[in-house]
Amino acid sequence: MVKPRRHKFEFNDSTATPLALKENIVEALSRGLELGGILDGVALPFAAFIKAAKVKQVLDLCSGAGRPVRILAQALKQAGGEVPKFLLTDKMPHPHAWSSLQRELPETIQFVPTSVDATAVAADLSANRARLIINALHHFPPAAASALFADATRQQAPIFIVECFERGYRNFLPMLPYLFMAHQVNPIFAPRRKLAKAFLTWMTPIGACAGLWDGLVSSMRVYSEDELRLMVAEYGKEYEWSYGTFDFKLGGRGYYFQGIPIPRAARA
Repeated sequence: MVKPRRHKFEFNDSTATPLALKENIVEALSRGLELGGILDGVALPFAAFIKAAKVKQVLDLCSGAGRPVRILAQALKQAGGEVPKFLLTDKMPHPHAWSSLQRELPETIQFVPTSVDATAVAADLSANRARLIINALHHFPPAAASALFADATRQQAPIFIVECFERGYRNFLPMLPYLFMAHQVNPIFAPRRKLAKAFLTWMTPIGACAGLWDGLVSSMRVYSEDELRLMVAEYGKEYEWSYGTFDFKLGGRGYYFQGIPIPRAARA
């Protein structure tokens, strides 16, 4: 039985959280995904989605530090799939981090340096692009998550959601070793505020405690399949929706939820 969803406080969501701590949490999560190969299992389902949606460009919403897209692009390449062009966006953009990724993968990654609201995407950004959200939908309360789906369907945009665990504290545990390793090395590789991040990581337990709290809270914020399907139920005749899971090391399991517009001529 799936436990009730709880939308408790996360440090990464709070405007009161210092930037160095926010960056430390986001960067450690991104690096942990890479260390654990956690997104490798979603490459083939995503490649199939891109092919079925008939798109070559992807609007990445809530991009954070941008590394999840870099990881997914590399996994697609290793799997032999076509790598689309990704456009990174966020309500709180990270142009400094994204510039580095763009220099590394100039033919794959571009970004929008200004704020983009995932619940109200501009038509020019949405046109001819699928939408991707990696490890971020759980940050949206139910009303905002529903608005996100409503905006995508209004603009007939294919949408692909990824979460690296299903609901429950135990489902977060397989990620912990990789997040801990990433947390320890983050001050070495952090692009900015290195001294502050060293203080948060090596000199005090603040960063580790905040990151652990956010991870545990996230595990109870994640939407279940039934909740996702309920949000999009009214679009059943316009979209084909599907839910699937993927595995990673240490017994971890994440999920993806996708929606592809049904051609008007094929709608019942």
